[in-house]
Amino acid sequence: MDEVEEGYTWCAPELDNDLSCRNALAEVWPLLPSRVRVIREPELDGIDVRYRRATIPWPDHSEQGARWWTRRVPRRLYVESAEQRDPDWPLG
Repeated sequence: MDEVEEGYTWCAPELDNDLSCRNALAEVWPLLPSRVRVIREPELDGIDVRYRRATIPWPDHSEQGARWWTRRVPRRLYVESAEQRDPDWPLG
């Protein structure tokens, strides 16, 4: 989360890899005992709020439904001038 807030320096496939932890959490969340979810939900909600603030919706991708976080991109992107962008990575 800190890296996304400060300015993401990696490419789209790396972001997808970095989000694998959030994807895994989404899969196991319903399997956790309700008391654990109740205790941990405020923390997860807080991290999700930070992520929404540090990102913008991916152009032409709906944010509705499950795994909304995979359809957002960091607000701050730093790319070396000599570095090639992934063709799916939004410009601007």
